[in-house]
Amino acid sequence: MEAAFFDLDKTVIAKASIAAFGRPFYRGGLISRRTVVRALASQFVYMHLGASETKLERVRELVLGLTRGWDRDEVARIVRETLEEIVEPIVYEEAEDLIAGHRASGRRVYLVSASPEEIVGPLAEFLHVDGAIASRATLDADGRYTGEMELYAYGPWKAEAVVDLAAREGIDLARSYAYSDSFTDVPLLECVGHPVAVNPDRLLAKVARDREWEVLSFVKPVRLRDSVPVPTLPQAALLSATAVAITGVAAVAWRYSQRLREHGITAL
Repeated sequence: MEAAFFDLDKTVIAKASIAAFGRPFYRGGLISRRTVVRALASQFVYMHLGASETKLERVRELVLGLTRGWDRDEVARIVRETLEEIVEPIVYEEAEDLIAGHRASGRRVYLVSASPEEIVGPLAEFLHVDGAIASRATLDADGRYTGEMELYAYGPWKAEAVVDLAAREGIDLARSYAYSDSFTDVPLLECVGHPVAVNPDRLLAKVARDREWEVLSFVKPVRLRDSVPVPTLPQAALLSATAVAITGVAAVAWRYSQRLREHGITAL
């Protein structure tokens, strides 16, 4: 059995999924003025103290607090109720065509994203794919986020989740495909026989050139601003920090760089 694994943000959709749902989260009361202040504080620490493991741990403690206490069911409800109006205008036409082509060829199709499962799962259903791998938050007895994560579907951990899925489902990774825009997904791209860089960032573009990977350009979504207002500067800072909080990127960035070195990859 073969499969195709698609990163989500800037690969299937034109914007970061967390940012796209920022306005519905605000309307639903999940994002407050206090959260904005804490988000700005966390960004200040990250930008001005650098990225050592100790300093990133301080950022982690700040940003994971942003979502502590959120009710998982409420997050899922907001996503499902606003999914079509938010997502439909920003799905890349080229990604839709590729997904349809893989399905027509008999391959399974999966979304693989560091975004939370409450967003990625409904998106997988919306796009009619076979399943999803996403980050999973730790919940308390009342179903609220504790500020910790059970699974970071990020970097090498995303690739490990794909390998585990392939083993369970009998998927031949050597004959499978993976698509991503980000250098952080090099481990994901390495674990399949057909890696494809989509709208790659600078570092991924270099890796793709060096390894002669296929590179695609997706350019045909409806602009996000046509359906979702562009956030103001404080809102943008909030959404950026919230994305970090949910995916745990700050918490694992230093350890991730160590794992990349094991693959013989260094940042420029």
